[in-house]
Amino acid sequence: MDLPLDLPRLLAVARGDEPADLLLTGARLVDVLSGEVYPTSIALAGPFIAGLGDYPARRTIDLGGRYVAPGLIDAHVHIESSQVPPPEFARAVVPRGVTTVVTDPHEIANVLGLPGIRFMLEDSEGIPLDVLVNAPSCVPATDLETSGARLEAADLVALLDEPRVLGLAEVMSFPGVIQGDAAVLEKLRAFRGRPVDGHCPGVSGHALQAYAAAGIGSDHEAVTVEEAREKLRAGLTVFLREASNARNLRDLLPLVTPVTERRCCLCTDDRQPEDLLDEGSIDHLVRLAIREGLDPVTAIRLATLNPAEHYRLSDRGAVAPGRRADLFVFSDLAAPRAEMVFRGGELVAEGGELAVALPHRDYSGQPRTVHIDRGRLDFAIPARGRKVRVIGVIPDQLLTTSLVMEATLCDGLAVADPERDLLKMAVVERHRATGGLGLGFVHGVGLQRGAIAGTVAHDHHNLVVIGADDLSMRTAALAVADAGGGQAVALGEEVLSLLPLPIAGLMSDRPIREVANQAKALREAAQRLGVRLRDPFMAMSFLALEVIPSLKLTDKGLVDVELFEVVPLFVE
Repeated sequence: MDLPLDLPRLLAVARGDEPADLLLTGARLVDVLSGEVYPTSIALAGPFIAGLGDYPARRTIDLGGRYVAPGLIDAHVHIESSQVPPPEFARAVVPRGVTTVVTDPHEIANVLGLPGIRFMLEDSEGIPLDVLVNAPSCVPATDLETSGARLEAADLVALLDEPRVLGLAEVMSFPGVIQGDAAVLEKLRAFRGRPVDGHCPGVSGHALQAYAAAGIGSDHEAVTVEEAREKLRAGLTVFLREASNARNLRDLLPLVTPVTERRCCLCTDDRQPEDLLDEGSIDHLVRLAIREGLDPVTAIRLATLNPAEHYRLSDRGAVAPGRRADLFVFSDLAAPRAEMVFRGGELVAEGGELAVALPHRDYSGQPRTVHIDRGRLDFAIPARGRKVRVIGVIPDQLLTTSLVMEATLCDGLAVADPERDLLKMAVVERHRATGGLGLGFVHGVGLQRGAIAGTVAHDHHNLVVIGADDLSMRTAALAVADAGGGQAVALGEEVLSLLPLPIAGLMSDRPIREVANQAKALREAAQRLGVRLRDPFMAMSFLALEVIPSLKLTDKGLVDVELFEVVPLFVE
């Protein structure tokens, strides 16, 4: 535990020799260290907790019997997926009890490289949320995509001196780890002694043993208890995820027992602005876990002490002397909803709203990041057979299936067939206007007319389009390109809805409530055209992620994730 700068005063307050700055009386402490809930008072000296019990104090707040738990910690999140920069993200999550997030800025890093990471570090200064960073390990995720930047070990080492950089973020190139790829191992060596997080969906057996042997400490991609248990046995901490499009928490909760729970954490990974505002952040996961039968103290521990210990943050994660006064105050232990939130001893949120001002930011100077060759924007697919490989969407999951379907042929071309829910998909390289274009088909989206498009496409963030006809696809693609990035719905030559995302093609410069309203309008426009998915844009963004099985599409073509290679669209 790092010692406070004013340790003599903290000790004087703890002894009762000097008055506390603030005494919270009438509290029922949720003690994640002892597993108890008991009445006490909490004495604060500056940003730290001095002691528990009766103390003299300059100021007192009577909590009237409300519960006090440690501030919540999100073990793994990509802030960029909230579609707003850090200050607006803080506006959404801090009033819900979240005081610390561990973020992997690999979304913006795949667009802008190190300057993107430094933007996130600088933009999160001075906000009422501790934004701790893990250095993106896979930019690009693999060589089966084209990203806007490439970060090698030598680039990442430059981040080691940043005080808010903890370790190495999810190592997505699990084949590279398992096979001992030299560039991947160099990154692991560079961060030896620091936390290293993992990403190994479906990896098991000897391959999992090799992955864990490389020194990787966690995984958040398990979708079954059996998969998660094997990862626990291999020494990995399991992050139970409930994202906007990867809702795994309910399925994984049976893993959490009195024996295993200290090796489990909660994380959101990717949550859209509507979900953050309407459902919540980590607080939503805590309530969901309790509703599904998990003991409330255990549920809160998964979101406080466990991630703090995983990341070696000994100054937080519990309400105890010498820890940071990051506190989450609520009335209902069965469904915790923040009523007051303290960060570093300061009341930063009350009644569901921030109680402090956010710093003003000017995003007008952001570089333009969408560059496409319009002359080569051709979505026609010449027929080279009668059967095609098709990406099969699984609702609320990042995993896809690999289907083979009869192609619908017209005038020598393979075309979309909405009646069979066979839609065309394209990924357009948007970083350097190379004209790179991957074409394929997808089943399970449900679009009957028109097209959807966006520059949020994990993790390369090229321009991705799904449509029932080529004209609508072109209209949607050009709409987001002209906006400097974003998401759009189009029908024929008409743009029905548009959400501009001018910051790296990933984030808006508008308030999060406004972004959420625009996102809702997008979703409703897509649903009027027949889309069945709860969040088609989030789902579409992950159809381009070639490190999650089983079939994905990048600008280089269809990727069979199990084979880890580009495969032909047409099946002989």
